[in-house]
Amino acid sequence: MTVSASASASASASQEFFAAYDALLARWPAGTAELDVPTPYGTTRVHAYGPAGAHAVLLLHGGGSTGTVWFANAAALGAHHRVLAVDILGDAGRSVRAGRPLRTTADLMAWLDALLDGLGVRSAALLGHSYGAWIALTYALHAAERVDRLVLLDPTQCFAGYRPGFLLRSLPVLVRPRAAGVLAYVDRETAGTDTDPQWKRLFALAASDVADRKLVVGRRPDARALRAPLLVLLAGRSGAHDPQKVAARAREAVPHARIETFPQLTHYALPTAAPAETDRLISEFLGAGREGQSRSRW
Repeated sequence: MTVSASASASASASQEFFAAYDALLARWPAGTAELDVPTPYGTTRVHAYGPAGAHAVLLLHGGGSTGTVWFANAAALGAHHRVLAVDILGDAGRSVRAGRPLRTTADLMAWLDALLDGLGVRSAALLGHSYGAWIALTYALHAAERVDRLVLLDPTQCFAGYRPGFLLRSLPVLVRPRAAGVLAYVDRETAGTDTDPQWKRLFALAASDVADRKLVVGRRPDARALRAPLLVLLAGRSGAHDPQKVAARAREAVPHARIETFPQLTHYALPTAAPAETDRLISEFLGAGREGQSRSRW
């Protein structure tokens, strides 16, 4: 693992994208470290904040958001934990694919195994939004001994499928992504919320200006085998899926789960909107200030 302030990343991304990326990163708390962690699948960029030796919380962003999206949560979560926010390999950001191809769910799980090994983390809490929530839940089932708590923010493809209307609205953005069109799309999907405008611009640029994004997607995991304590935070106005259906199926699959809904939020509003409330619930669930439970080597 190396500590780096370099701008190493895919050459296919535009300077405008990286300027937007750096603008969000500048909003992270003072003392944030930039780590480049080698894995067999490439180098993974991790934004690290919080006390050295504290219990680790690995943050997995939604598609196109990059690890910088957690700027509004890092200070609160990092007060008692070591926050490790990842640029998911294969998505936009400063992680760089190299070596073994990252194609299947098994590859994605092996990448996370190697990432945690490279970070010196034996066991961590996982927190994911949207696509990152699917990765987090899948990994918690793959490596139960390495995930002691799990937080899912409006998780997609975990407990229920997408709304057909959401897929139809998203199709033009996926087929012919242009920054202005993607920004208009995310503006509509976050209307009536205080979703951060700098993040929305980064999301639009990630869709339009990063040419080699290749997200690994797979089957909906069977959450009935989940052992870790689970917190699910749902967006009550989510356009991605029916939050009531997600809540019902999550309760059925994981009876011990704690499920909370934010009536005013939409899918893309998380995690930048209403951060104080999400941080409070997440910190309470993680158990701020747990002593003697650190399992990382920092």
